[in-house]
Amino acid sequence: MKAELQEIASQFALEGAITAIDSLGEGFINDTFIVRTAGDAPDYILQRKNKSIFPDVPAMMENIRKVTDHIRRRVAAAGGDPRREAMTVVATRDGKLYHVDAQGEYWAVSVFISDTIAYNKADSPELARKGGEGIGKFQAQLADFTEPLAETIKGFHNIRHRFVQWDEALRRDATGRVKDLAEEIGWIESRRDEMLSFWSKVEDGTIPTRVTHNDTKINNILFNKQGEVLCAIDLDTVMNSTSLNDFGDAIRSYANTGDEDDRDLSRVGMSLEMFRAYTEGYLSQRAGQLNQAEIDHLAFSARYITFEQVLRFLMDYIEGDTYYKTKYPEHNLVRTRAQYKLLQSMEEQYGTMCEIVRETVAKYK
Repeated sequence: MKAELQEIASQFALEGAITAIDSLGEGFINDTFIVRTAGDAPDYILQRKNKSIFPDVPAMMENIRKVTDHIRRRVAAAGGDPRREAMTVVATRDGKLYHVDAQGEYWAVSVFISDTIAYNKADSPELARKGGEGIGKFQAQLADFTEPLAETIKGFHNIRHRFVQWDEALRRDATGRVKDLAEEIGWIESRRDEMLSFWSKVEDGTIPTRVTHNDTKINNILFNKQGEVLCAIDLDTVMNSTSLNDFGDAIRSYANTGDEDDRDLSRVGMSLEMFRAYTEGYLSQRAGQLNQAEIDHLAFSARYITFEQVLRFLMDYIEGDTYYKTKYPEHNLVRTRAQYKLLQSMEEQYGTMCEIVRETVAKYK
């Protein structure tokens, strides 16, 4: 494998001779390696892109190039260091953004940003605030971005699209599980109109479409050694959607007091302290750029994204666990119930969440 990786890496326009290639990270979607080079040349990140998840890797890479080029220009104009404050995509020797190997696998390279800190989990309000700042900064840097972006994952966070899939899954009842899920199906159906009403505001432009990251885990933000945000990374899912999706998905993960698949539902809820911290960081960067409809629905976006996840876990259970990896037969049903408990917690605290948003906007706008 090392010889194969050496051959693949050599297809890219790297500075310096390659001295080593080692595996990096756990690789849930892509396989990631670090390419070490000699002398003062930079090191590089080499990734095998998952063409099952991303069926159009060339379009995905073009999205990344457009967005990172724009961010680097913004950083340079502000007197920053584009090599450290933005991802840098490295082309192949013949100018392409990706290399296709003999097995038809797609590979891409970016510059490794050294002397940085990455966190696997936001386990404190201080870190949650920094995470919000990181995603807010990413969106703010792209507020004036006008180039078209490809839809790399069809219907991503589009609840109308999800309901089409949901209705078909119920009709098909592939595993015969529907008869035992009346209560859980009721959770979905009782909120159908409310969720579609929110999405209609995106469709008619009341809530504008902007550039979104779409994978807002804290480990997709790099920090310098002083703990300040450098840049967002892992831009495979960058697309046009509502900014609220990034906010809502972050709250779903940052503010959950339990695990996504927690069997002990007494542990699951939404921490207002973590919600407030993330909101503070995010709006410190974005308060002046969001319109009133976005501000009015910022807290709701956490409910929307969490609801979508309840639906998707339950739908996958009904379909026979064909999308999400499971560790035991009831895993997707356990996930469904845990996410529903989180959703209920958000609904119970929704008035306070909205008040926190209003207070924070007033502070920064």
